[in-house]
Amino acid sequence: MNNEHDDIEKKPESFFSRLKSTLRGKKDSLKTNLANIIKTKKIDDDILEEIETELIMADIGVPTTEKIITQLKNKVKKNVELKEDLKYTIRDIIISILEPVNIPIKISNHDNPFVILMIGVNGAGKTTSIGKLSRFFLNQNYSVMLAAGDTFRAAAIEQLEVWGKRNEVDVISQETGADPAAVLFDAYASAKAKKINILLADTAGRLHTQAGLMDELKKIKKILQKQSINAPHEIMLVLDASLGQNALIQAEKFNEVMGLTGLIITKLDGSAKGGIVLSIADRLKIPIRFIGIGEQLEDMQIFDHKEYADALLDLPGN
Repeated sequence: MNNEHDDIEKKPESFFSRLKSTLRGKKDSLKTNLANIIKTKKIDDDILEEIETELIMADIGVPTTEKIITQLKNKVKKNVELKEDLKYTIRDIIISILEPVNIPIKISNHDNPFVILMIGVNGAGKTTSIGKLSRFFLNQNYSVMLAAGDTFRAAAIEQLEVWGKRNEVDVISQETGADPAAVLFDAYASAKAKKINILLADTAGRLHTQAGLMDELKKIKKILQKQSINAPHEIMLVLDASLGQNALIQAEKFNEVMGLTGLIITKLDGSAKGGIVLSIADRLKIPIRFIGIGEQLEDMQIFDHKEYADALLDLPGN
């Protein structure tokens, strides 16, 4: 059994390579456009303006881009011939923005079950992420149980049960249309009785603008807190990176209602340009626990801010 101070295992090197390949493969990748800008030019105000445009186009957003450009201007003043070093200078600035959110999840053994409440909009990948997290934690020698809190869709319950069978873990569910808070109440009691380490709780997808469904999340949180004052121990928002700045808006609204403790950013293998990760980190300072680049179990790994910066700029890494 791992204790709460153990580090979660490092990502295999192949994940970094695939992440680089994913971000590099975008039609207008940040790496390609930066290379074109600085190819044979001095770094002057015009070049900095072009870089600013490319950062915004990469979904980094205006406020975070302005922060990067301000720091870059200060560094460029000391050396107007940066050229090849420019990407590494930008890398260092990006790393400084991401470092405060580079915090892996820590599982406490003092309050079993450790409840991870998974929330987000439809299609973000909550249920699939639960399946991947189940395997991840099982590999860390934790016992796991799943709670089918998405009672609106029969398919969601079935999908979670498939993941349960695949990972050989119990799934607590009720009929479609049941009270999600009641399902999670029962799941917690069952996990407690069986001395399960981690309870992964699914919830129905909902838009942040749906006040009734957001209130339902608050109800679920209160029900869990009646079971344990510390529950849910992790409120994990699953975000679709391909939504760009809309993902930031979602995170802000869910955070206002629920008080998020962690993020999973998915679908970086899709149309996402990758910069939204910086924007979210800079604005919200919520720990990014995992990132996803595909549907396979190994396609979701612990977030590493230095590797992410290297992948975004297509640098070799350390």
